[in-house]
Amino acid sequence: MRFNPTFSTTITADIQQSEQALQTALQQVSTGKRVNLPSDDPTASAALVQNLTQYANDDQYTANADSALSQAQAADQALSQTVTLLNQAISLGTEGANSTTSASQRQEDATQVQGILASVANQANATFSGISLFGGTANGTVAFTSNGSGGYTYNGNSDVNYVAVGATLNVQTNVPGNQIFQQSGASALGSLQQLATALTSGTSAQIGAATTAVTSALNYVSQQHAIYGNTINQLTAQQTYLSQDQVTLTSQQQSLVGITTATAAENLAQAETQNSATLEAAAKVLPTTLLSYLQN
Repeated sequence: MRFNPTFSTTITADIQQSEQALQTALQQVSTGKRVNLPSDDPTASAALVQNLTQYANDDQYTANADSALSQAQAADQALSQTVTLLNQAISLGTEGANSTTSASQRQEDATQVQGILASVANQANATFSGISLFGGTANGTVAFTSNGSGGYTYNGNSDVNYVAVGATLNVQTNVPGNQIFQQSGASALGSLQQLATALTSGTSAQIGAATTAVTSALNYVSQQHAIYGNTINQLTAQQTYLSQDQVTLTSQQQSLVGITTATAAENLAQAETQNSATLEAAAKVLPTTLLSYLQN
């Protein structure tokens, strides 16, 4: 009888396959994953790569949305303060336009309006993380500076920033300050200066006209304020969507490459049983085959 090397090779291959199955089962138990190498399941591995790419994109979009939301909320707060200040100025103007108001009271009202003007200018120069909220896209500069004659000069630009918070979603994050505070016919800064001047030396009619101008500015600022409200709502909604999408992606990852503890334990038990059986069979066959080869 001749020794059959092909038979021996087959047994060796069976042993190697059994050992590999056992190692795979052990790895599944230790990692909680069905797929630990691309070769374990090429199709699932390719899908996992796409999944992880989308998850990373969601992470970046979320970071963008978080930053943009904080900035929009800061601008929203500044405009809320501006609306409050303009309402105060209108009350003072209404009082001053009354023909029974004394000259000294009007002077006092004028002083208060000057203070309101300075406060509105401060809100117009609000910053977030060192960035001018109302300077357009111009960084490193104060949005408004006093021109020395009671008015203010805009130092920013009229450009608008957008931030990507989705694959096809870009959100406007700012409104240029000259559009908010110096709009023609509805200038918050200009109308306040006009009201302060009218209260100081104007007639009741002039004070009334200046108060009307402040009212127009208030209405316009409120409209611009609404833009930030819409931005905040849009960003908040996108944050919710991205969070939910990442939950879905995590679930998909588990479906693609994950394995339950019970299944992993069952696979390991089967692999151990198969490995033991293969080794026992080889132990019985190989010595007999080899002995027959040596006797011949």
